[in-house]
Amino acid sequence: MNLSLHTQRLVLRALGQSIKKLNPVFLLHNPVMFITEIGAVITTVEWLFLTQENTLFYAHISLWLWLTVLFSNLAESIAESRNQAQAESLRRGRTETLAHLKQANGQFKTVNYKELKKGDIVRVSAGEIIPGDGEIVEGMASIDEASVTGESAPVIRAAGTDHSSVTGGTKLVSDTILVKISSEPGSSFLDRMIDLIESAKRKKSPNEIALIILLSGFTFIFLVVIVAMKIFGDFFHVDLSVTMLVALLVCLIPTTIAGLLSAIGIAGINRLMKHHVLAMSGQAVEAAGDVDLILIDKTGTITMGHRRASHVTIAPGVAVADFVRAAYYSSLHDLTDEGRSVVDYLREHHSQDIPQGEPKLKTIPFTAQTRMSGVDLEHEKIRKGASSAVEQFVGHPIPYELSTATTEYAEKGGTPLLLCDNGRYLGAILLKDTVKPGLSQLLTRFRVMGIRTIMMTGDNAITARTIAKEAGVDDFLAGVSPEQKVENVLKMQKEGRMVAMTGDGDNDAPALAQADVGLAMNSGTQAAKEAGNMIDLESHPTKLFEIIEIGKQMLMTRGSLTTFSVANDVAKYFAIIPAILIPDFPWLLPLNLMKLATPQSAVLSAVIFNALVIPALLPLAFKGVKMIPERALIILRRNLIIYGVGGIALPFIGIKLIDLLINNLGIL
Repeated sequence: MNLSLHTQRLVLRALGQSIKKLNPVFLLHNPVMFITEIGAVITTVEWLFLTQENTLFYAHISLWLWLTVLFSNLAESIAESRNQAQAESLRRGRTETLAHLKQANGQFKTVNYKELKKGDIVRVSAGEIIPGDGEIVEGMASIDEASVTGESAPVIRAAGTDHSSVTGGTKLVSDTILVKISSEPGSSFLDRMIDLIESAKRKKSPNEIALIILLSGFTFIFLVVIVAMKIFGDFFHVDLSVTMLVALLVCLIPTTIAGLLSAIGIAGINRLMKHHVLAMSGQAVEAAGDVDLILIDKTGTITMGHRRASHVTIAPGVAVADFVRAAYYSSLHDLTDEGRSVVDYLREHHSQDIPQGEPKLKTIPFTAQTRMSGVDLEHEKIRKGASSAVEQFVGHPIPYELSTATTEYAEKGGTPLLLCDNGRYLGAILLKDTVKPGLSQLLTRFRVMGIRTIMMTGDNAITARTIAKEAGVDDFLAGVSPEQKVENVLKMQKEGRMVAMTGDGDNDAPALAQADVGLAMNSGTQAAKEAGNMIDLESHPTKLFEIIEIGKQMLMTRGSLTTFSVANDVAKYFAIIPAILIPDFPWLLPLNLMKLATPQSAVLSAVIFNALVIPALLPLAFKGVKMIPERALIILRRNLIIYGVGGIALPFIGIKLIDLLINNLGIL
């Protein structure tokens, strides 16, 4: 087999780490393999100092017990080495960046990026590397984030939007921006990313800890059984070799899953990294596998996220020029996609009515609380926003013609914006978005797995109902404020649900922090990224669905290999127990179902199979079992058949073949 130079280095490094991990102090975190190593020490001592007969058999048993421990360490070390290789690649990509730091007098001073502190303002121009994590406070630019996400297509980031966050180490492609640094030296996103993907920093998840406790309990029980066998054997004058008993113990305890457990967890995080998702801990990956409720935002997740002005309705008695003037001024400094689209629409369809010049005006930005934006002129307050918010601002009911128009917009799945000037309604603007193709089939896939999806949106109920029906979500929540997002997460969790959600803005941060799985967009604000327990480096809101599948795949892999490990121990009982007891109890001969040649070859065959099965299953632990979109009970039943029955049958075949090989080659 031809291995690449990179793979050879990775395996050699992992092998070196595996040998270092033979230190018993390290193995204390894995009680099953710790007991296995103690058994290897005992058999080695008996081979070298306490026996004179059939020393070759004792030597082979000792060797394969040491290899069992080594293979277990190797599984974990290879998983760690793969992550360490990613971390080293990121470190090599770091460059000594210069920063243009803004001084108190407004001038800029060139400094090393390591001198920057949280709160500093830096200027970055086209072609320069962004020196640190931060948020754009002035300007808009195209940014190449390939060093972080691996994607070559530049992205747009702008001040005053939910896409204002920038990452240190990425490159500015166009324009000039001012960035407010949001991290201290050595704690940038890239630094944290390197630390988090290094497996040494990985924390065990609660379920993994519970499984380790269960495996330790099994090990203790079997240890007591083996000690009791030795005591009763001595009492009845049955010669039970210590090496035979140790071999029986190692084959009885769940060494297979114990040897692969850590690798499965590390591989789960590694699979997320391949999908350009950074998990803050193993707990986050596991929580994704347990999710049974997804709260998803409409704009950008259910829909394409690029709402564009596509039609206008002017109120009766309002001149077209008055409507265009108010819509233009209220959107001219609106940096959102919707605001820019209104300006584009007016320039395309009403260019002759667009006012020349720009009066002195005060921009009123949109907030989730007011649900309006606009401008204040000398004697005017122009506002555009949600129907209910504008109606409250104006102070009297919406005219019938406009009310009918906004209802029609909403029934078509659009978002109506009402426009007013002081106490007068001027008209309505239709913002139209489209549901992402293929989303309905994806939601059906999750529904089959028993996962419920609820769409949250600030839009009115009519628009929300139309979009929810088209997308195929199970339910929707309309007119949701940031505070209500947190309340909804808490409500669902109190009902016993495991909740996942995505977000990218400051107003999403509280709900992201409360959710069991909070996926923050890398393009979002610093507050959102700090609140979530996962970060999507590509900033694709639908990535949450992939994350949940990866989490479930990790849980399925752990469960499947645990089933296999316990099942294949059953077959090993029929190899070792008859071999140990038949010389003194011939009536047990029918238990030798495999017709193994000698007691020694039977025991050695079982020990060899027990050792080899760990590296044999390593590719499955790394890749994960195939993800099947079905309910947990159906998956459990299938895994019991495949990995349970297979776990019993395979050792019968493997041990018999090894026994034939041992006797034909005359190894003993």
